[in-house]
Amino acid sequence: MADLNPIAKRIHNVSPDPIRLTLDDGTKAVFHIFGAEFFQQEFQAEGTRVDDDDAEYRFVSSDDNETILVGRKGPEDSGWSMVGSILDTAPAESE
Repeated sequence: MADLNPIAKRIHNVSPDPIRLTLDDGTKAVFHIFGAEFFQQEFQAEGTRVDDDDAEYRFVSSDDNETILVGRKGPEDSGWSMVGSILDTAPAESE
């Protein structure tokens, strides 16, 4: 079996502690991740963003398991919208 995605592994290992994620658009934000789990190589989790309390976030691996994608659903949204992908992670306390 191929290796697990390294970003997904870091998220899984740090959760439920706060984690700072860097997205592909340059955004850096702190998230509280819960329900982080692997199904074989596929990763999924849910969470909230510290500065966006009203929205829910979902984290899933891409079809090829190379990227972790981020979706957002606000209180007024009827569905999920793609936010981007995660480039880097760090424990929130490290900055």
